[in-house]
Amino acid sequence: MLKISLQNAPENAGIYQFFNAQGMLLYVGKAKILKNRIKSYFRFSDPLAPATNLSLRITKMIQEVARVEYIVVPSEHDALILENTLIKQLKPKYNILLRDDKTYPYICIHTKEPFARFEITRKIVHDKSIHYFGPFSGSVKSLLDALYLSFPLVQKKKCAQGKKACLFYQIGRCPAPCEGKIEPFEYAKTIEDAINALKNPRILMAALNEKMTLAAEKLNYEEAATIRDMMGSIEHIAQTTHVELLTLGNYDVFAIECYNQTAIVMRLFIRDGKIVSTSHSFLHHTQGFEKDELYQRALFDFYYAMDSSLAQDILIANSFEEQDSLAEFLSEKFHQKMTISAPQRGKKHSLVALAQENAQQLLTSHLDKNKDSIEESLQTLCDLTSLPKRIEIFDNSHLGGSACVGAMVVWEEKFCKSSYRKYTLHAHDEYAQMKEMLERRIQDFNKEPPPDLWVIDGGKTLLLLAKELLQRANASVDVIAIAKEKIDAKAHRAKGRAQDTLYNILQSFHLPSFDKRLQFVQKLRDEAHRFAHAFHQKKKRHLDLQSDLLNLEGIGEAKLQKLLNYFGSFEAIYKASLEELEILLDKKSAHIVFVYTHSTDIL
Repeated sequence: MLKISLQNAPENAGIYQFFNAQGMLLYVGKAKILKNRIKSYFRFSDPLAPATNLSLRITKMIQEVARVEYIVVPSEHDALILENTLIKQLKPKYNILLRDDKTYPYICIHTKEPFARFEITRKIVHDKSIHYFGPFSGSVKSLLDALYLSFPLVQKKKCAQGKKACLFYQIGRCPAPCEGKIEPFEYAKTIEDAINALKNPRILMAALNEKMTLAAEKLNYEEAATIRDMMGSIEHIAQTTHVELLTLGNYDVFAIECYNQTAIVMRLFIRDGKIVSTSHSFLHHTQGFEKDELYQRALFDFYYAMDSSLAQDILIANSFEEQDSLAEFLSEKFHQKMTISAPQRGKKHSLVALAQENAQQLLTSHLDKNKDSIEESLQTLCDLTSLPKRIEIFDNSHLGGSACVGAMVVWEEKFCKSSYRKYTLHAHDEYAQMKEMLERRIQDFNKEPPPDLWVIDGGKTLLLLAKELLQRANASVDVIAIAKEKIDAKAHRAKGRAQDTLYNILQSFHLPSFDKRLQFVQKLRDEAHRFAHAFHQKKKRHLDLQSDLLNLEGIGEAKLQKLLNYFGSFEAIYKASLEELEILLDKKSAHIVFVYTHSTDIL
C-alpha cells in the first residue's frame, strides 16, 4: 500500500504528511515537486527501505512510516506557508524547526492614522483599519526598505511627531509632515500608490530599476549595487500566495468527488485568511452516489453536532438544490447569518479548486490501493472478450498529404520496442491511411499472431473500420478507440487533464481526467503518436533531400539511385567527400553534387 502511494505521488508543489501504523503524525514537509521529494526518502527495494544518504533521525522516522498523505497547492511559496501553519498546529513528532509560536511576517499599515507608516509584524489584530500584506517567506525587510526608497513616506515614527524637518526631507524621501509641508489627504494618495506597488511588485521593481539607473548614471555605484541587491530579494519574496487571502476571513471549504461506488468529501478550514487544517472521509455504496444528495448530507452531518461555527461562509465546489434552505437552517441553529455558495471566480474559487484537486488526488490514491491490474480494469470497463495482455496501438502522420506514414507500437506489461512497426503509406486521407495500415497488419497475422487488443487513435468511425477488416479476415481481436478532446478545434494534449473519449463497439466512455484507465490508454496513444511523428519527420527529410538533389543539373534518378546504393542514405551522400563522389560519378556531376551538399546548411 505504502509503495503504491509513494509511486503515485503528485508532481505538484504541496505538503506531504508521514503517519505511523497507529495513525500518529510523524512529519510534515513541503516540496516544489512532491514526487521527487518523496522518492528521495526511500530505496524502492523489496522490501521498501530508507535511502542510504539520510540522517539517523530521518532514517528512524522513515522506518516508522506506514502511510503518506498529500495536500497539493499552486506554488512552492504556498507550500512553505501551509507547512508552517500545520507544524505549529499539529506539532509532528519529527519536526524540529517551525514548532515555536513564531510565524512568517506581514507588512501592515494603520490606514486611519493621518500620516501612516508601513511596518513589519508577526501578529494579526482584528481591526478593519489595519491592512495586512503577506505573509512573506523571505527577507521582508528588503521589501519594506524598497517601499521607503521608492515613495516619499514618513520614514521614522518620530518624524510625524517632530517639529523640524530632518535629512530625509532634504534628500526628498520624506514629505515633512512635522513642518506641515503636506496635508493628510495628499499623503493618503502616496499611501494608496505604495499599497498598489505592494499588491503588484512589478510597479515597485520598475521604480527601483529607475532609481538604480539614475544612481549608476551619477557614478554612485555603491547605491546602485544596493538597489540591485534589494531588487533581487524582492523578486524572490514578493510572490502572490493562494493559501492565504489578503483579506482576513473564516471559511469552510467542501469539495466532493465520486467514482463508481466510491466518493470522497474533502474539507479545507480557513481561519484568519489561511488554511489551518484539512480533513476528508471516504464513502462507499453499491448503488453509487448523487452529488446533490452528498453535498446536502455532508454539510448537514458536519454541522449538526456543533454548538457554534467559526466560519459564517461555506464554500462548495458544486451548487445543489437545497443549499439555500440548508443555509437558513444553519443560520437559525448558530444564531448568525450563514451562507453557502459555489464561487465561480476570484480567490474563493481558487480555494474551492484547491479542495477539488486534493479530493481527486486522494480518490485516485484510494482507488489504487484496491484496484485490479490496469489491464483487468480496462477489460471490465470496455467489456473485452479477453484480458489484453498484448496490445497493439496504431497512429498515422502526414503533412498536407505528403510523407504519409503509419506506426504500430506494442504493449506487453511494458512497451516492447523490438515489436514496433513502421509503415510507408500511399493513401492521402486519414481514413484510407488507417485502412491501408490495418490491412497490412492483418496480412502479417500468419507471421506475427494477432494481439488481444487493438487501440486506434481516432473516433468511432475508425473503430468500425477496424472491426470490419477483422471480421473479413475472421480474426478475433478486441478493438477500442480514443478520440482527443478538442478545444477551439485543436487537439488538447494537456498531460493528466485532457478529457479524451474512449469507444468500444457499443458505447462511448467519458471518464474523468484522473481515471487511471483513461490515463493508461492516453499513454499508449501518445507513444504511438510519438513513434509515428518521428518516422514522419525522417521520411519528410529524406523526401526533401531527394528533391533537392534531383533538381541539380545532370543528376537524374539513375545517378541518384547509384549514390543511394553506394552510400546507403541521403545523409551519407551529403557528408561524402569529392573523392568519394568521383568514384561513382563523372567529375562534373561529382563537383556539382559536392558544391551543393557542402554549401547548403541542411544537416
